[in-house]
Amino acid sequence: MTLVPDCTLMRLRKRKRCFPSCSSLRKVDEDEIYWRRRKEDEELEWTPNSTHLISQFTQCFRGLFHRTTTKRDDKFIDYPLSPIEEERLQRLQERLQVPYDETRPDHQESLRALWHCSFPNVSLEGLISDQWKDMGWQGPNPSTDFRGCGFISLENLLFFARKYPESFHKLLLKKDGKRATWEYPFAVAGINISFMLIQMLDLCSEKPRCLPGMNFVKLLGENEEAFDVLYCIAFEMMDAQWLAMHASYMDFNDVLQATRMQLERELSLEDINKIQDLPAYNLL
Repeated sequence: MTLVPDCTLMRLRKRKRCFPSCSSLRKVDEDEIYWRRRKEDEELEWTPNSTHLISQFTQCFRGLFHRTTTKRDDKFIDYPLSPIEEERLQRLQERLQVPYDETRPDHQESLRALWHCSFPNVSLEGLISDQWKDMGWQGPNPSTDFRGCGFISLENLLFFARKYPESFHKLLLKKDGKRATWEYPFAVAGINISFMLIQMLDLCSEKPRCLPGMNFVKLLGENEEAFDVLYCIAFEMMDAQWLAMHASYMDFNDVLQATRMQLERELSLEDINKIQDLPAYNLL
């Protein structure tokens, strides 16, 4: 079961969208009804490593981005890019086209590095192991979860773990606030955040055609790590929204939508010249 619609890897200039919807999204409404009934009856016994719950949790919010689109404005189509902005945007877009390949040694090493950063005192039994469920993957093989968003979603998680280890572990281990009985699975949520940012910033277009995306390119020109840092900010924002809304697994769609709206507002401010100017940067 994939988390988000599969991405058809094509050249940017030949494609309008890079995350087409899939037919399985039609089942979302039925799943939501089913899980609302299960929640009301409180018949499901929860354990932190419950693969069944994580799988059903995924079904509950996998249609979120199928229903949400970035508002585009034609007046932004012809805005100029500086040479450095154009170069860095192209490099970022090239990263979006790299699928996760479990046969590539560098991809395998990145996955091992993510485990080591997450649980430095625990030896990993293998790239396919039930241990991965402790991090919030749907099953013993994380590679199946990367199909919807590609290698960049692993890069985002690894960047977060290395750049802001304290914040990363705080969210991974759910240290802050009064947590729900049925929490969001960390890794699955991380992939959704990567996908949300790609869509929100309109990164699959030749150049972004929305105000948040246009302003993001300016931040990218100032800092090539702007997308990765924005990912870390978005993860912190999502968790803060989760706590503020006293959310549980059925509320993930609403939490992620609220996070997106807040990010769009901050990226639309006139006095944002670098990533550190975003008000939510202080969450890191």
